[in-house]
Amino acid sequence: MPVSMVGRAGELAELDRAWSAVARSHRSAPAVTVITGAAGVGKSLLVAAALEGFAPRPAVVLSGAARVHDPAPYDWLAAVLSGRDTGGLDLPADALAWLAQQPDTPRERYAPGALLRVAVRVVRGLVGAGPAVLVVEDLHALDPASLNLVGELATAADLPALLVVASRPAADAVAPDLTVRALARLCGVRGAVRQHLGPLTAAQVAEVLTQVYGSRPAHRLVNAVWQRTGGNPYALTELLAAHSGQGVAALFHSRPAVPRPAAPPDVELTAREVEVLDCLVAGMSNKQAARALGISVRTVTVHVSNLLRKTGSSSRTEAALWAVRHRRPVSAPPAG
Repeated sequence: MPVSMVGRAGELAELDRAWSAVARSHRSAPAVTVITGAAGVGKSLLVAAALEGFAPRPAVVLSGAARVHDPAPYDWLAAVLSGRDTGGLDLPADALAWLAQQPDTPRERYAPGALLRVAVRVVRGLVGAGPAVLVVEDLHALDPASLNLVGELATAADLPALLVVASRPAADAVAPDLTVRALARLCGVRGAVRQHLGPLTAAQVAEVLTQVYGSRPAHRLVNAVWQRTGGNPYALTELLAAHSGQGVAALFHSRPAVPRPAAPPDVELTAREVEVLDCLVAGMSNKQAARALGISVRTVTVHVSNLLRKTGSSSRTEAALWAVRHRRPVSAPPAG
């Protein structure tokens, strides 16, 4: 049976106040709300509930998240642009093709800084006069280019919007160091709202069980369910689904096991491969990396191929994400 959200009334009210301030003030710069919490605590559900209750209704809602597999630059914006008509945007078609991750993108790509500026212009064009809500789901799983874009949007001029960012803690991120910096940048925006969702209390678990079973279960059973699920709303939902149609006493049984991924093996890289990897993290093309390092494009191509093989990556972006996740913070790439 459907269960209403429990234990998040304060956070919902705070999000509603943030939106009301944006809608009333006609401000030109975004307001920022950052929501963090472990997997399954209800970040996405909270955002969805807030959006449903916003009044007045947002003129525009732009929502995106990282892809589960094979992350690529500007995943968030590509998700926003998917299926959306961009014909009215006065922007270079080749840049839009890159940002939308279209299969027929030009061979020559923009310099990272230039593409970032175009990405901000794309969002500004989609928002128009606003007011809008920009939803960034799973910041922890985003690629470095998307993290840069979200940070730029938080302080962009002429962008009347509420920017709502949901993320797991930086320690769980694909790129922990970059995510720490991105979260710090977002939370440092003047007036930013900061929320952290923890597990449900035993009393809140009892409230959920009462909704499902029609009467308040015994304290002993509530406490057992609370301990078994850790108060995690997703784990609680899964436990209830697994015993749907059975009596409340069935919740005493079997805890689902959640496998943890194995840590990747250590990888030995040459000094030159490390330099090329730094260039990939910076978003450079092979030609830009060759110019920065003073070597040929062919040599860079060979090193990139070796990096993909050694790190088990299927793309340049995966290799860059591997670098920031499994190695010490990379050095700044050479100026070129």
